[in-house]
Amino acid sequence: MNDQYSALYQSYQWFVPSQFNIAQACVHRWAQNPLEGRRIAIFHENAQGQREVWTYTRLSDTANQLANGLIKMGIQAGDRIAVLTEQRPEAVAAYTAIFSVGAIVVPLSPGYNTDELAACLQDANIRIAIVDAACASNLLLAQNKYSALSQIIGLDFQHEAIIPWHSLLARQPTSFKPLPTSSGSPALLLYAPDHGVATPKGILLAHRTLIGVLPGFVASQNWFPQAGDVFWSPSGWQSADGLMNALLPTLYFGHAIVSTIGQFTPVLAFEIMERYQVSNAFLTPAALSALMHDIPQPRSQYKLSLRAMTINGTGLDEDIFQWCQDALDITPNQEFGQAETNQLIGNSHKRWPAKPGSMGRPYPGHHVAVLDNKGKPCPPGKTGEIALNRYDLHGHIDPLMFLGYWRNDEATLSRFQNDWYLTGELAQVDDDGYYWYAGRRKEPQGTAQS
Repeated sequence: MNDQYSALYQSYQWFVPSQFNIAQACVHRWAQNPLEGRRIAIFHENAQGQREVWTYTRLSDTANQLANGLIKMGIQAGDRIAVLTEQRPEAVAAYTAIFSVGAIVVPLSPGYNTDELAACLQDANIRIAIVDAACASNLLLAQNKYSALSQIIGLDFQHEAIIPWHSLLARQPTSFKPLPTSSGSPALLLYAPDHGVATPKGILLAHRTLIGVLPGFVASQNWFPQAGDVFWSPSGWQSADGLMNALLPTLYFGHAIVSTIGQFTPVLAFEIMERYQVSNAFLTPAALSALMHDIPQPRSQYKLSLRAMTINGTGLDEDIFQWCQDALDITPNQEFGQAETNQLIGNSHKRWPAKPGSMGRPYPGHHVAVLDNKGKPCPPGKTGEIALNRYDLHGHIDPLMFLGYWRNDEATLSRFQNDWYLTGELAQVDDDGYYWYAGRRKEPQGTAQS
């Protein structure tokens, strides 16, 4: 094939406006045009198989109602609001509303226990949270441990301690003027606490981070979007994977994403991909392995429309790689990143060849290197630490770089050597510029995998 990598990588130039807001870029700008507003933003299916469709107009109107409600509740720019829900459209409306008022979204995992929730709430100094019925019990218990959480907005359940979502929104208009934000303003505070750790480490991302992930997203999804593209991923929308490798880039391009509630199973995954004619997907290696194991010949059972699939991690097993080509008729694109620096290295097999087992090459826009113990780039074949420079090849700030660890300057500084962010992951680079994973650095300083 024609290897276009060098031309794409060398010529890439960032354009990061001084003002940028994820809510405006992903939702409101589409709804402002009546024709575009009728486009489908979310196909939703709950655990009982009930389905609904959210257009961009519906998503924007719902977010505006919530934004008005949040303002009346006293929310100001920079405040943190927790969102604890399953994968559902209201979560997207909540994120959009929080971005619109200039506050910071703190998405929390439904898998966190009570102590972990309380630790995150306290660390971020959160007084307002949005929760659905599936996640409510743990949050209410966490509130007993962290009393500063004074207001809870509840979805699909009744409790004396909550403000019902529908009651709050019913009193609010569907128009709202979003607060202007600089592209460098904080937008997301992500937590990935280890079980048993009393003090979680928050990873702060700016609005411009979305711009930073777009080259990798577009490339790993074989030049998304194309006409009719529909996206799906089982990754939760509270994680860096679900947000930056699936949800937000899909909405940025004005396309539809499928959301599902319920436990992941290979049968459900293929049914979803067939029912909604999913063209693009993002999966973990474990999920892909389950698909291969349980349904080895999916095209004999399902009518699929997949044209691209991204797999995160550090190198895809050659057997799984070959199964994707034989059974799904697609070449999977490996992608590597962390919550701090997502969509950093990977493949785009229609623009440059994919090597099975390799991490891929640095995506355009990112100055990546493998550094030795002295901070110098390693020659091909020598193991060193994967690092991202604050600046791209042209000397411009890379918008992908995280802002730092929340209220922890010491931890932030420990991850940098001059202008290089040290990932804690080791690799070798071959003569063609492909990265090959070589393990983790000893005693990593709390890196959170995406």
